Amino acid sequence: MKILMVLEREFPEDERVEKEALSLIKAGHEVHLACFTRQNRTSEEIFKGIHIHRKPISNFILKKASVAALKIPLYFKFWKDFLFEINKKEKFEVLHIHDLPLARVGYEVAKKIKAKWVLDLHENWAGLLSVSEHTKTFLGRILSSNSEWEAYETRYCNVADQIIVVVEEAKDRLVKKGIFKYKIAVVSNTISIPFEVKEKEIYNPFTFIYAGGITYHRGLQYVLEGLALVNQSFSDWQLVLVGAGRYVENLKKQAKELKIDNKVLFLGHQPYEKMMHFLAGADCCLIPHVKSSHTDHTIPNKLFQYMYLKKPVLASNCDPIERIVKECQSGLIYDFDNPEQFSEKALEIIQNKENHFGENGHQKVIEKYNWSKEETILVQHYDNLKKNII
Repeated sequence: MKILMVLEREFPEDERVEKEALSLIKAGHEVHLACFTRQNRTSEEIFKGIHIHRKPISNFILKKASVAALKIPLYFKFWKDFLFEINKKEKFEVLHIHDLPLARVGYEVAKKIKAKWVLDLHENWAGLLSVSEHTKTFLGRILSSNSEWEAYETRYCNVADQIIVVVEEAKDRLVKKGIFKYKIAVVSNTISIPFEVKEKEIYNPFTFIYAGGITYHRGLQYVLEGLALVNQSFSDWQLVLVGAGRYVENLKKQAKELKIDNKVLFLGHQPYEKMMHFLAGADCCLIPHVKSSHTDHTIPNKLFQYMYLKKPVLASNCDPIERIVKECQSGLIYDFDNPEQFSEKALEIIQNKENHFGENGHQKVIEKYNWSKEETILVQHYDNLKKNII
């Protein structure tokens, strides 16, 4: 089949989207991808067999109109015009929409060109907006209503031909909203294996590491409080933070107030290879996300990276993360906002180096939580769609 994926960001790089596209190409499909560009990239390019179509987007449409998309459809018009323009030449059989915002565009364009359409929900979008800072402002609340996004999700999930989510919890949430179970596939955020880290960082003290965005909702403020408690009985440790975000200065101030700033290293954003270099040398990897309707219905692929690298995982009690860590016996779970519990679990990992968490997680990734398993589900989902087209 001839497939047009639609992505609201620059491409490459998006690891999940790339893996899905390459898996479908391997299965015999022709995959195109429509995305915007703010970097003056070429309007058309073939990348690893993916036919990329790009359109420049203004800052106003991207930053302002996208937030108000349900109120003022200028953002939707940008995308519809773009997709109709590409389809004049290519004639697609399937539209594959990545994430909820462009669901309406996918539905309306697919209906017009007589194509099937797939809605690929990487996140619980309304849940994400409920914890996003830009929706907390007066203007943000007016332009981006959570209840409207919830209704929007229900409407377009009901009319999508197929739906993809990243965890069972997300599927269960949609089924509770009345979406037919048979058309929802779980294609998780697992990793491609094998992979090898050529060199690893050598650390002297016991090293905790976090890799990812740094915002309030990543929960690192509770980690710092917990480590200050750890420091009272065990002082030979350090925390390495790989990533950037608007909450960095808050954390630096907090670390100083807790008198542990000499043990916290802020490395900023790092290229993938460098990030893996730091991860490979750590003793314990953290996923401290604040528990919310967003984090209870998605899964970070770094969990599987950590496990494949044979690292014990210390994570907060977000539903999918807790389920997988406990199933795999790959680490310990603490209540996300409980520094005392964090410190207890951290000390347990420090004091019990023969815990087998790393080996357990590594084996589970090899057996179950890897992309070859998800690829089979994705391709079968498209086989079902093809039967309906024929």
